[in-house]
Formats: sequence, structure tokens, C-alpha cells
Amino acid sequence: MENPNFQMPNMPNAPKPPKGAPGAARRIAGGLGVGILALVLAVVALFNSVYIIGEQENAVITTFGVPHSVSTSGLHFKIPFVQSVRKVDMTIKGIAIGYDPSSNESLPSESLMITSDLNFVNVDFFLEYRVVDPVAYLYASEQPTLILKTLAQSYIRDTIGLYPVDDVITTGKNQIQSEIKDKLAERIEAEGIGLQVVNITIQDAEPPTAEVLAAFKEVENAKQGAETAVNNANKYRSEQLPAAEAQADQVRQNAEAAKESRINEAVGQVARFNAMYEEYVKYPAITRQRMYFEAMEDVLPGLRVVITDGSGTRLDVFDLSDTTDAAQ
Repeated sequence: MENPNFQMPNMPNAPKPPKGAPGAARRIAGGLGVGILALVLAVVALFNSVYIIGEQENAVITTFGVPHSVSTSGLHFKIPFVQSVRKVDMTIKGIAIGYDPSSNESLPSESLMITSDLNFVNVDFFLEYRVVDPVAYLYASEQPTLILKTLAQSYIRDTIGLYPVDDVITTGKNQIQSEIKDKLAERIEAEGIGLQVVNITIQDAEPPTAEVLAAFKEVENAKQGAETAVNNANKYRSEQLPAAEAQADQVRQNAEAAKESRINEAVGQVARFNAMYEEYVKYPAITRQRMYFEAMEDVLPGLRVVITDGSGTRLDVFDLSDTTDAAQ
């Protein structure tokens, strides 16, 4: 047990601390701590007052909770601890509807739809959008991208339900895409969530079963075959039509030439007849004899006329053509 009356002996050789030393050390340490704290606060305030906006970014600055947008890129300053900055990517982004973009697998809950002729079809879409109002994008709604996708799915199903399955799978894709884009763009602008629809495209459209898909492929092949036949027919027509037109033109030209020839011949015959008639009026007998000789020359070319007396003695021989020339 300890002795309560025990006392430590005095140690006269132990050194004594100088008078006032602990207080000065505390003051120096305190001043140094304040200086370091002030330096740290100054550095933090300096870094908190500078921010950089990229080329494809916009920034939304809030001052005491009131937001406003800064759209220029580069180095900017703000009031530290009073203003805050939220950057927004302004590039075009995409949303896959109906399939998983990481695995490219179909999502029946999004892709399976019913057409106007009560057929089922799987349709995959890819929606492109961008931010046009950073303030509205950040503060007008909690999840603007989810709102955009939900509205897109609604208008997609509504529009697909207005078309028959054949149009959805084959010929009507462009019209369907355009109609959905117009409806969705108008609705998103009315919602005021800071987004803009850039484009929406059908990635794939096919029936939900292999049997129906095979039937549609056969129909599509038949349509392509019909289109090929029409194109070949048009090609043949294009090749044959110029030759036929040239042949018809040649026939027309020959007919025109024959017509002109017949007309000229008729005019000549009329002129010869009128001239002969004028001679006939003047010399009827000679003209009749001449016409007789000309007719005989046409009927019997090279005919020779022999004149004899009653006993068979030839008195004269001459060619009918000579007589015709003499008559002329």
C-alpha cells in the first residue's frame, strides 16, 4: 500500500522552464494555423471561382438558387460559394426503343405492336434528340429523357395502329417515320422540357413468328419480281420505241413521196389530156389517128405496118413508132 504521508524529495538540480515560454508558443502556433487555414480557404475559393465550358457544352449557373444559362465556350468565373455550375452536353444523343443496344436483342415489351388489320409486328426504333434549352432540361422536369422516351413509345404505337402490317414491314416505313417525328416534335415543344427531336427511324420491322416472316418474305420477293418485270418491259419499250418510230416515220415519208408522185402524175396526165383535147378540137381526124397509133404502140410495141395491094405486093413497110412520131 502507498504511504499517504510520503512526499517526493526536492530536486534542486532540475532545470526550470523559462518564464512566459508556453504562451508565446501557443500564440505562434495559433497564428500559423490561422494563416494556413486562410491560405487553404483562398486556394479553395480560387479554384471554386473558375470553370471551363467545352465546345459542345452549355453551363447553367445558379445564383442563390436562381438559374441562368451561359452558352459560350471557354474559361469563365463565378462567385465562389454563392454560385454553382451544372454543365450540359449539347451533342445529339440517341434512345433505342424496342431493342437493347448493348446486345441488339429485341425487347418484346417495347417492340411488339398491333397494326390496323389486327396483325402483330415487332418494330424497333432509334430516336435522336438533343438539348436546346439547358435551364428547362435541368429544372423543368425531373427526368426529361424518360418523358421523351415515354411519349415516343405512345406515338409509335398510335401511328403503327393506323397502318396495315404490309405497309409497316415494307412500303410505308418512310411515311410512318415522318408522321411519328412530326407528332412527337410538336408534343415535346409543347411540354417545354428543353429537348428537341432530331430524327426517328425504323431499325427493323418483322412479324413475331418465323412462319409469318417467311410468308412476308415471299410476298416481298413477288413484289420485287413484279417490279423487275415492269422495269424489263420499260427497258424493252425504250429500246424498241425509237426503232418503231423511225420505221413509222419512214413509212410516212414514203407515203408522202408516193402521194406527191401520184399527184404530179395526175397533174401531168390532165395537162396532156387538155393539150390533146385542144389539138383534137383543131384537127379531129389527125388527132384520132395519132391516138390510135399511140394506143397500138402501147399494146403492141415494135409493131411494123405493111401496106400491100390486093395481089400481095408490098407497097410500103414502116414502124408504128415512126408513124406516131410523124403524127406528132
